Amino acid sequence: MRIGMILDAPYPIDPRVSNEASALISAGHDVYLFCLSYSKKFIEKEVVNSINVRRYYCSRLTYKFSALAYTFPFYKMIMSRKINNFLISNNIEKIHIHDIQIASSVFKANLKSLPITLDLHENRPEIMRFYKHVNSFIGKLLISPQKWKIAEEKYSKAANNIVVVTNAAKIELCKRIGLSKNKITVFPNTVRKSFYTDFDLDHSLIDKYRNNFVLLYLGNTSKRRGISTVINSLKFLKTKIPEIKFIVVGSSSYDKELKNLSKSNDVQNFISFEGWKHENTFQSYLSICDIGISPLESNIHHDTTYANKIFQYMSFGCPMICSNVVAQKEIIEKYKVGELFSPGNVDEFSEKVISLYNDASKTNSYNLNSKNAIKNYLNNDIVSKEIIKMYD
Repeated sequence: MRIGMILDAPYPIDPRVSNEASALISAGHDVYLFCLSYSKKFIEKEVVNSINVRRYYCSRLTYKFSALAYTFPFYKMIMSRKINNFLISNNIEKIHIHDIQIASSVFKANLKSLPITLDLHENRPEIMRFYKHVNSFIGKLLISPQKWKIAEEKYSKAANNIVVVTNAAKIELCKRIGLSKNKITVFPNTVRKSFYTDFDLDHSLIDKYRNNFVLLYLGNTSKRRGISTVINSLKFLKTKIPEIKFIVVGSSSYDKELKNLSKSNDVQNFISFEGWKHENTFQSYLSICDIGISPLESNIHHDTTYANKIFQYMSFGCPMICSNVVAQKEIIEKYKVGELFSPGNVDEFSEKVISLYNDASKTNSYNLNSKNAIKNYLNNDIVSKEIIKMYD
Protein backbone atom coordinates (compact mmCIF):
# COMPACT_ATOMS: atom_id res chain seq x y z
CA MET A 1 0.00 0.00 0.00
CA ARG A 2 1.20 3.53 -0.82
CA ILE A 3 0.87 5.65 2.31
CA GLY A 4 1.28 9.39 1.92
CA MET A 5 2.51 11.07 5.08
CA ILE A 6 1.98 14.83 5.29
CA LEU A 7 4.40 16.90 7.37
CA ASP A 8 4.41 20.70 7.22
CA ALA A 9 8.05 20.99 8.22
CA PRO A 10 11.50 20.12 6.85
CA TYR A 11 12.68 16.52 7.09
CA PRO A 12 14.57 14.74 8.57
CA ILE A 13 14.09 16.39 11.97
CA ASP A 14 11.07 14.62 13.45
CA PRO A 15 11.75 11.27 15.20
CA ARG A 16 8.03 10.43 15.46
CA VAL A 17 7.66 10.64 11.68
CA SER A 18 10.76 8.49 11.20
CA ASN A 19 9.65 5.89 13.73
CA GLU A 20 6.18 5.49 12.28
CA ALA A 21 7.44 5.39 8.71
CA SER A 22 10.08 2.81 9.62
CA ALA A 23 7.47 0.58 11.23
CA LEU A 24 5.12 0.76 8.25
CA ILE A 25 7.93 0.13 5.76
CA SER A 26 9.07 -2.92 7.72
CA ALA A 27 5.48 -4.19 7.45
CA GLY A 28 5.65 -4.01 3.66
CA HIS A 29 4.08 -0.62 2.95
CA ASP A 30 5.55 2.07 0.70
CA VAL A 31 5.80 5.40 2.50
CA TYR A 32 5.90 8.71 0.64
CA LEU A 33 6.53 11.81 2.72
CA PHE A 34 5.33 15.28 1.79
CA CYS A 35 7.53 17.83 3.56
CA LEU A 36 8.78 21.40 3.15
CA SER A 37 11.92 23.31 2.33
CA TYR A 38 12.32 26.93 3.41
CA SER A 39 15.29 27.31 1.08
CA LYS A 40 14.82 27.59 -2.68
CA LYS A 41 17.75 25.25 -3.19
CA PHE A 42 16.73 21.75 -2.16
CA ILE A 43 16.51 18.13 -3.29
CA GLU A 44 12.95 17.55 -4.48
CA LYS A 45 13.06 13.76 -4.46
CA GLU A 46 15.25 11.40 -2.48
CA VAL A 47 15.07 8.25 -0.40
CA VAL A 48 15.94 8.71 3.28
CA ASN A 49 15.97 5.54 5.40
CA SER A 50 13.69 3.87 2.81
CA ILE A 51 11.22 6.78 2.98
CA ASN A 52 10.37 8.34 -0.39
CA VAL A 53 10.82 12.00 0.52
CA ARG A 54 9.10 14.64 -1.64
CA ARG A 55 9.98 18.23 -0.77
CA TYR A 56 7.98 21.33 -1.70
CA TYR A 57 9.17 24.91 -1.39
CA CYS A 58 7.51 27.03 1.27
CA SER A 59 8.64 30.57 2.02
CA ARG A 60 9.12 31.44 5.67
CA LEU A 61 6.44 34.10 5.32
CA THR A 62 3.99 31.44 4.13
CA TYR A 63 4.95 29.18 6.99
CA LYS A 64 4.29 31.98 9.48
CA PHE A 65 0.73 31.99 8.21
CA SER A 66 0.40 28.45 9.60
CA ALA A 67 -0.16 30.04 13.02
CA LEU A 68 -3.29 31.56 11.45
CA ALA A 69 -4.39 28.29 9.82
CA TYR A 70 -7.74 28.39 11.60
CA THR A 71 -8.21 32.15 11.49
CA PHE A 72 -7.62 32.99 7.82
CA PRO A 73 -7.64 30.69 4.72
CA PHE A 74 -4.28 31.76 3.20
CA TYR A 75 -2.21 28.85 4.48
CA LYS A 76 -4.86 26.27 3.64
CA MET A 77 -5.20 27.54 0.05
CA ILE A 78 -1.45 27.56 -0.61
CA MET A 79 -0.66 24.21 0.99
CA SER A 80 -3.67 22.32 -0.38
CA ARG A 81 -2.45 22.86 -3.96
CA LYS A 82 0.96 21.43 -3.11
CA ILE A 83 -0.57 18.49 -1.27
CA ASN A 84 -2.97 17.71 -4.11
CA ASN A 85 0.01 17.57 -6.49
CA PHE A 86 1.79 15.23 -4.08
CA LEU A 87 -1.19 12.88 -3.76
CA ILE A 88 -1.75 12.61 -7.52
CA SER A 89 1.87 12.43 -8.71
CA ASN A 90 2.74 9.66 -6.24
CA ASN A 91 -0.47 7.61 -6.61
CA ILE A 92 -1.15 7.74 -2.88
CA GLU A 93 -3.72 5.25 -1.57
CA LYS A 94 -4.01 6.31 2.08
CA ILE A 95 -3.14 9.58 3.82
CA HIS A 96 -1.42 10.02 7.18
CA ILE A 97 -1.55 13.60 8.50
CA HIS A 98 1.12 14.59 11.00
CA ASP A 99 -0.60 16.94 13.45
CA ILE A 100 -3.58 19.24 13.29
CA GLN A 101 -1.79 22.28 11.85
CA ILE A 102 -2.03 21.10 8.25
CA ALA A 103 -5.21 19.02 8.56
CA SER A 104 -7.53 21.53 6.89
CA SER A 105 -5.18 21.75 3.89
CA VAL A 106 -5.13 17.96 3.50
CA PHE A 107 -8.89 17.54 3.70
CA LYS A 108 -9.28 20.25 1.05
CA ALA A 109 -6.67 18.57 -1.18
CA ASN A 110 -8.17 15.07 -0.82
CA LEU A 111 -10.33 15.26 -3.94
CA LYS A 112 -10.39 11.46 -4.34
CA SER A 113 -11.70 10.94 -0.80
CA LEU A 114 -8.78 8.72 0.17
CA PRO A 115 -8.87 7.22 3.69
CA ILE A 116 -7.25 9.57 6.21
CA THR A 117 -5.40 8.92 9.46
CA LEU A 118 -4.99 11.98 11.69
CA ASP A 119 -1.88 11.73 13.89
CA LEU A 120 -2.14 14.11 16.85
CA HIS A 121 1.44 14.57 18.05
CA GLU A 122 0.23 16.58 21.03
CA ASN A 123 -2.75 18.46 22.41
CA ARG A 124 -1.97 21.47 20.23
CA PRO A 125 -4.94 23.68 21.23
CA GLU A 126 -3.97 23.43 24.90
CA ILE A 127 -0.23 23.88 24.47
CA MET A 128 -0.74 26.88 22.19
CA ARG A 129 -1.99 28.80 25.21
CA PHE A 130 1.61 28.84 26.46
CA TYR A 131 3.27 29.91 23.19
CA LYS A 132 5.04 33.24 23.33
CA HIS A 133 3.74 34.42 19.94
CA VAL A 134 0.17 33.45 20.84
CA ASN A 135 0.37 35.54 24.01
CA SER A 136 1.80 38.60 22.27
CA PHE A 137 -0.48 41.57 21.60
CA ILE A 138 -0.91 40.68 17.93
CA GLY A 139 -1.17 36.99 18.73
CA LYS A 140 -4.06 37.54 21.09
CA LEU A 141 -5.85 39.47 18.35
CA LEU A 142 -5.27 36.98 15.53
CA ILE A 143 -4.72 33.49 17.00
CA SER A 144 -7.49 31.66 18.80
CA PRO A 145 -6.62 28.38 20.58
CA GLN A 146 -10.38 27.81 20.85
CA LYS A 147 -10.69 27.79 17.04
CA TRP A 148 -7.86 25.25 16.90
CA LYS A 149 -9.73 23.12 19.42
CA ILE A 150 -12.88 23.27 17.29
CA ALA A 151 -10.81 22.28 14.23
CA GLU A 152 -9.21 19.38 16.12
CA GLU A 153 -12.64 18.07 17.03
CA LYS A 154 -13.96 18.58 13.49
CA TYR A 155 -11.13 16.73 11.75
CA SER A 156 -10.96 14.02 14.43
CA LYS A 157 -14.56 13.19 13.61
CA ALA A 158 -13.92 13.36 9.85
CA ALA A 159 -10.79 11.18 9.85
CA ASN A 160 -11.05 7.42 9.37
CA ASN A 161 -8.49 6.74 12.11
CA ILE A 162 -6.69 8.75 14.77
CA VAL A 163 -3.26 8.18 16.31
CA VAL A 164 -2.30 9.70 19.68
CA VAL A 165 0.79 9.59 21.89
CA THR A 166 -0.60 8.19 25.15
CA ASN A 167 -3.54 6.26 26.49
CA ALA A 168 -4.39 9.34 28.56
CA ALA A 169 -4.72 11.32 25.32
CA LYS A 170 -7.00 8.62 23.92
CA ILE A 171 -9.26 8.75 26.96
CA GLU A 172 -9.37 12.57 26.91
CA LEU A 173 -10.25 12.65 23.21
CA CYS A 174 -12.98 10.03 23.55
CA LYS A 175 -14.49 11.85 26.50
CA ARG A 176 -14.34 15.30 24.92
CA ILE A 177 -15.49 14.43 21.39
CA GLY A 178 -17.43 11.24 21.98
CA LEU A 179 -15.34 9.08 19.64
CA SER A 180 -15.24 5.30 19.67
CA LYS A 181 -12.09 3.90 21.30
CA ASN A 182 -11.73 1.57 18.31
CA LYS A 183 -11.05 4.59 16.11
CA ILE A 184 -7.99 5.65 18.10
CA THR A 185 -4.57 3.96 18.15
CA VAL A 186 -1.84 4.79 20.67
CA PHE A 187 1.70 5.20 19.35
CA PRO A 188 4.16 6.51 22.00
CA ASN A 189 7.24 8.56 21.11
CA THR A 190 9.73 5.83 21.92
CA VAL A 191 13.13 5.04 20.43
CA ARG A 192 14.23 2.65 17.72
CA LYS A 193 16.70 -0.10 18.63
CA SER A 194 19.34 1.54 16.44
CA PHE A 195 19.25 4.61 18.73
CA TYR A 196 20.85 2.65 21.57
CA THR A 197 22.70 -0.07 19.64
CA ASP A 198 24.21 1.68 16.60
CA PHE A 199 25.90 5.03 17.28
CA ASP A 200 29.20 6.88 17.49
CA LEU A 201 30.45 8.61 20.64
CA ASP A 202 32.14 11.98 20.96
CA HIS A 203 34.96 11.04 23.32
CA SER A 204 36.06 14.64 23.76
CA LEU A 205 32.65 15.38 25.29
CA ILE A 206 32.91 12.35 27.54
CA ASP A 207 36.37 13.43 28.70
CA LYS A 208 35.16 17.00 29.32
CA TYR A 209 32.54 15.92 31.85
CA ARG A 210 34.21 12.79 33.15
CA ASN A 211 34.60 14.15 36.69
CA ASN A 212 31.15 15.71 36.98
CA PHE A 213 27.92 14.42 38.44
CA VAL A 214 25.71 15.17 35.45
CA LEU A 215 22.06 16.15 35.46
CA LEU A 216 20.96 16.04 31.82
CA TYR A 217 18.04 17.74 30.11
CA LEU A 218 17.28 17.02 26.43
CA GLY A 219 14.80 19.00 24.35
CA ASN A 220 12.90 22.26 24.08
CA THR A 221 13.71 24.73 26.86
CA SER A 222 10.54 26.85 26.94
CA LYS A 223 9.15 28.05 30.26
CA ARG A 224 6.57 25.28 30.60
CA ARG A 225 9.36 22.66 30.55
CA GLY A 226 10.22 23.52 34.16
CA ILE A 227 13.98 24.00 33.76
CA SER A 228 13.90 26.98 36.14
CA THR A 229 13.10 24.51 38.94
CA VAL A 230 16.42 22.76 38.35
CA ILE A 231 18.37 26.03 38.11
CA ASN A 232 16.87 27.26 41.38
CA SER A 233 17.83 23.98 43.07
CA LEU A 234 21.50 24.32 42.13
CA LYS A 235 22.06 27.08 44.67
CA PHE A 236 21.60 24.40 47.34
CA LEU A 237 22.85 21.35 45.44
CA LYS A 238 26.24 22.85 44.67
CA THR A 239 26.97 22.92 48.43
CA LYS A 240 26.19 19.20 48.74
CA ILE A 241 27.55 17.99 45.38
CA PRO A 242 30.50 20.24 44.39
CA GLU A 243 31.04 18.30 41.15
CA ILE A 244 27.43 18.70 39.96
CA LYS A 245 26.83 19.90 36.40
CA PHE A 246 23.46 20.57 34.79
CA ILE A 247 23.76 20.08 31.03
CA VAL A 248 20.95 21.49 28.89
CA VAL A 249 20.84 20.20 25.31
CA GLY A 250 18.17 22.19 23.49
CA SER A 251 16.97 25.73 23.00
CA SER A 252 14.00 28.10 22.82
CA SER A 253 13.20 31.79 22.96
CA TYR A 254 13.20 31.43 26.77
CA ASP A 255 16.95 30.75 26.95
CA LYS A 256 17.83 34.35 27.84
CA GLU A 257 15.61 34.22 30.93
CA LEU A 258 17.14 30.88 31.98
CA LYS A 259 20.67 32.21 31.64
CA ASN A 260 19.78 35.33 33.62
CA LEU A 261 18.28 33.11 36.33
CA SER A 262 21.49 31.09 36.53
CA LYS A 263 23.48 34.30 37.01
CA SER A 264 21.13 35.67 39.66
CA ASN A 265 21.50 32.38 41.56
CA ASP A 266 25.28 32.46 41.01
CA VAL A 267 25.23 28.95 39.53
CA GLN A 268 26.31 29.73 35.96
CA ASN A 269 29.49 27.70 36.47
CA PHE A 270 27.37 24.66 37.30
CA ILE A 271 25.31 24.80 34.11
CA SER A 272 26.24 24.22 30.50
CA PHE A 273 23.76 25.50 27.94
CA GLU A 274 24.74 23.43 24.93
CA GLY A 275 22.06 24.76 22.59
CA TRP A 276 20.32 22.77 19.89
CA LYS A 277 22.17 19.61 18.84
CA HIS A 278 21.47 17.01 16.19
CA GLU A 279 19.90 13.80 17.49
CA ASN A 280 23.01 11.80 16.55
CA THR A 281 24.89 13.61 19.37
CA PHE A 282 22.39 12.56 22.05
CA GLN A 283 24.05 9.22 22.70
CA SER A 284 27.26 10.98 23.77
CA TYR A 285 25.37 13.14 26.25
CA LEU A 286 23.39 10.16 27.52
CA SER A 287 26.64 8.28 28.06
CA ILE A 288 27.78 10.88 30.62
CA CYS A 289 24.35 11.28 32.26
CA ASP A 290 23.97 10.38 35.93
CA ILE A 291 20.36 11.55 36.19
CA GLY A 292 17.96 12.35 33.36
CA ILE A 293 15.64 15.27 34.10
CA SER A 294 12.09 15.97 32.92
CA PRO A 295 10.67 18.70 35.21
CA LEU A 296 7.57 19.55 33.15
CA GLU A 297 5.03 21.98 34.56
CA SER A 298 1.50 20.66 34.95
CA ASN A 299 -1.05 21.30 32.20
CA ILE A 300 -3.50 19.31 30.07
CA HIS A 301 -0.92 18.87 27.32
CA HIS A 302 1.81 17.46 29.57
CA ASP A 303 -0.72 15.22 31.32
CA THR A 304 -1.53 13.50 28.01
CA THR A 305 1.84 13.46 26.20
CA TYR A 306 5.10 11.59 26.74
CA ALA A 307 8.25 13.63 26.36
CA ASN A 308 10.65 11.90 23.93
CA LYS A 309 13.46 12.42 26.38
CA ILE A 310 12.18 9.93 28.96
CA PHE A 311 12.55 7.05 26.50
CA GLN A 312 15.94 8.33 25.39
CA TYR A 313 17.08 8.40 29.03
CA MET A 314 15.71 4.91 29.62
CA SER A 315 17.43 3.43 26.57
CA PHE A 316 20.79 4.32 28.12
CA GLY A 317 19.79 3.27 31.63
CA CYS A 318 19.76 6.80 33.05
CA PRO A 319 17.88 7.02 36.36
CA MET A 320 15.29 9.78 36.09
CA ILE A 321 13.79 12.53 38.21
CA CYS A 322 10.52 13.69 36.67
CA SER A 323 7.65 15.89 37.73
CA ASN A 324 4.55 13.87 38.50
CA VAL A 325 2.43 15.04 35.57
CA VAL A 326 0.05 12.23 34.64
CA ALA A 327 1.65 10.68 31.53
CA GLN A 328 5.25 10.45 32.72
CA LYS A 329 4.19 9.49 36.25
CA GLU A 330 2.51 6.48 34.68
CA ILE A 331 5.77 5.40 33.02
CA ILE A 332 7.97 6.04 36.06
CA GLU A 333 5.73 4.09 38.41
CA LYS A 334 4.88 1.23 36.06
CA TYR A 335 8.47 0.40 35.15
CA LYS A 336 10.18 1.68 38.35
CA VAL A 337 12.77 3.77 36.54
CA GLY A 338 13.11 6.92 38.63
CA GLU A 339 11.81 9.40 41.17
CA LEU A 340 8.88 11.82 41.03
CA PHE A 341 8.43 15.30 42.47
CA SER A 342 5.71 17.94 42.43
CA PRO A 343 6.09 20.38 39.50
CA GLY A 344 7.94 23.53 40.54
CA ASN A 345 8.85 22.24 44.02
CA VAL A 346 12.55 23.11 44.32
CA ASP A 347 13.04 21.54 47.76
CA GLU A 348 11.45 18.26 46.74
CA PHE A 349 13.49 18.12 43.54
CA SER A 350 16.70 18.78 45.47
CA GLU A 351 15.90 15.99 47.93
CA LYS A 352 15.45 13.53 45.07
CA VAL A 353 18.83 14.48 43.56
CA ILE A 354 20.61 14.06 46.91
CA SER A 355 18.85 10.75 47.47
CA LEU A 356 20.02 9.28 44.17
CA TYR A 357 23.51 10.74 44.57
CA ASN A 358 23.90 8.88 47.87
CA ASP A 359 22.16 5.61 46.95
CA ALA A 360 24.08 3.53 44.41
CA SER A 361 21.83 0.47 44.84
CA LYS A 362 18.75 2.51 43.90
CA THR A 363 20.39 4.05 40.84
CA ASN A 364 21.63 0.63 39.75
CA SER A 365 18.10 -0.72 40.07
CA TYR A 366 16.68 2.13 37.99
CA ASN A 367 19.42 1.57 35.42
CA LEU A 368 18.54 -2.11 34.98
CA ASN A 369 14.79 -1.50 35.01
CA SER A 370 15.11 1.20 32.36
CA LYS A 371 17.10 -0.93 29.95
CA ASN A 372 14.78 -3.88 30.50
CA ALA A 373 11.67 -1.74 29.86
CA ILE A 374 13.03 -0.40 26.58
CA LYS A 375 14.29 -3.79 25.41
CA ASN A 376 11.13 -5.76 26.23
CA TYR A 377 8.23 -3.32 26.18
CA LEU A 378 8.91 0.17 24.88
CA ASN A 379 11.17 0.20 21.83
CA ASN A 380 9.68 1.19 18.48
CA ASP A 381 9.56 -2.38 17.12
CA ILE A 382 7.19 -3.33 19.93
CA VAL A 383 4.98 -0.24 20.29
CA SER A 384 4.51 0.01 16.51
CA LYS A 385 2.53 -3.25 16.34
CA GLU A 386 -0.75 -1.41 16.92
CA ILE A 387 -0.23 1.14 14.17
CA ILE A 388 0.73 -1.65 11.74
CA LYS A 389 -2.40 -3.53 12.76
CA MET A 390 -4.46 -0.38 12.13
CA TYR A 391 -3.19 -0.09 8.55
CA ASP A 392 -3.42 -3.82 7.85
